[in-house]
Amino acid sequence: MKGRYDAVVVGAGPAGSTAAKAIAEEGLSVLLLEKRQEIGSPVRCAEGVSLDQLSRFVKPDPKWISAWINGGRIFSPDGTPVVVEQPGAGVILERKIFDRYLAQMAVEAGAEVLVKAQVFDVIKEENFIRGVRFKHLGKVYEVRSDIVIAADGVESQVGRWAGLDTALRIDEIDVCAQYLMANVEVEPEFCDFYLGHELAPRGYAWVFPKGDQTANVGVGIGGRISGGDGRTALDYLNRFVRERFPNGSVLSLVVGCVPIDGTLPKIVANGIMIVGDAAHQNDPLSGGGIINAMIAGQIAGEVAAEAIKTRDTSEQFLNRYPERWDREVGKTFKHLRRIREGVLRFSDETLDRCAHALSKIPRGELSVFQIFKTVLLNDPRLLFELRHLARFGWFG
Repeated sequence: MKGRYDAVVVGAGPAGSTAAKAIAEEGLSVLLLEKRQEIGSPVRCAEGVSLDQLSRFVKPDPKWISAWINGGRIFSPDGTPVVVEQPGAGVILERKIFDRYLAQMAVEAGAEVLVKAQVFDVIKEENFIRGVRFKHLGKVYEVRSDIVIAADGVESQVGRWAGLDTALRIDEIDVCAQYLMANVEVEPEFCDFYLGHELAPRGYAWVFPKGDQTANVGVGIGGRISGGDGRTALDYLNRFVRERFPNGSVLSLVVGCVPIDGTLPKIVANGIMIVGDAAHQNDPLSGGGIINAMIAGQIAGEVAAEAIKTRDTSEQFLNRYPERWDREVGKTFKHLRRIREGVLRFSDETLDRCAHALSKIPRGELSVFQIFKTVLLNDPRLLFELRHLARFGWFG
């Protein structure tokens, strides 16, 4: 480890590793710091991603894919299934292996990686961020750089130390709990989603298959709901599991929160950029964040490399990153959030009525767009949001 690098990336998740790889590919020196002793652990998401989007960054490898997904099923509150068949729709990852693979790609491009490196401060000089301070194996280190990229998760401390507002209000998150379960009977090629105000208030439950009768089984609920009546996301999950998988066995548990407020208003400052969960770049509708993190990491890495080479790491130059992010992904977020809030106001009876109508469409002929259109007809104002998403190519 050196005392100076062109760039330091904090956090070796999908966003951080992708950013580090993009910078290293430009022949620049990069230090990628991970606070945990093992990259990819613990797993903190349902692990499902779009195959098309994933293929933009990496060639799918069976080593880190646990299931190939060819569609999804949405269950309304009364249990009516709405089935969308979409061959090659996505995959369920093995995040522990996948995240290490991304870090390995960064290393192969020229980046250095250090685990169990706990960043506790940034270096500020003349209103610029010029590196970080961190602890590693009982010693304190100071590493300087032209740029710092913060990929350190929700409520980014690195971003906050740099003067950026990364705080989350309770109504801007979903609180989630998920089991990895064995001995569960699931459709091996379908992701299942369950709706209902009593089942998962201001959220949904999910079952993502992982092969050999295992699955990620989770529940996400609104931040203000969690604990409000004494019940947490884990309580809702336990009830869901008792009712649907009484013979299943729990192999692991993860809990956490997901930002659903859309990208932070400001994600750059002099010498620093924030990416991934740290920048709240999760999809406001589903909460998904893996692909968005990789997109943001790639853009941030490319902008960082350009800034370093031109010796201009000012906020003005780095604003190219949020501008590109908004053009490619972020512009859809306000429409997705309005749709989410609109649908959350619908009663269970309304959702059941929509499911009954959609279930009559022959299997194989139903599209995601038809589902959105049918549901949003219950509030015609939301159709304007749907039109924007279609114009942006959100439906493919």
